[in-house]
Amino acid sequence: MHKILLVEDNETNRDMLSRRLQRAGYEVLCAEDGPRGVQLAGDAKPDLVLMDVALGTMDGWEATRLIRSNLSAAPPPVIALTAHALESDRRRSVEVGCCDFDTKPVDLVRLLGKIQRQLAPAA
Repeated sequence: MHKILLVEDNETNRDMLSRRLQRAGYEVLCAEDGPRGVQLAGDAKPDLVLMDVALGTMDGWEATRLIRSNLSAAPPPVIALTAHALESDRRRSVEVGCCDFDTKPVDLVRLLGKIQRQLAPAA
C-alpha cells in the first residue's frame, strides 16, 4: 500500500480528502501545516506528498523546498494543491520541485490519475 502525506491546513479539506484517498486504497498521513509536513516527510518517508500551497507561516513552496533538500537522496514526488489556477502558481510549483499541480476544489478522478502516474513503476 502506498503512503501519501497530505499537508493541508483546512481541517474540512484535510478530513474529506484523506478519507477519499483511504477509500481509494492509500495509507494517508496528515499534517496541518508546513513545519509538521516537513517533519512527517522525514520521519515517515511517504511515497508521495500532496502539498497545499497556502499554509500560513510556512507556505507549501517553502515546505516543498525543505522536504526536497532534507531528503535529497530520495525525495518523494510532490503534487501542489491550490485554489488558484494561475500560471504563476503552476510555474512557481515547478521551480521549487513539485512534479505536478492540481487545483481545488479537488477533482478526485483527475487527482488520482496524477497520483497513479507518479507512483507507477518506471518502465
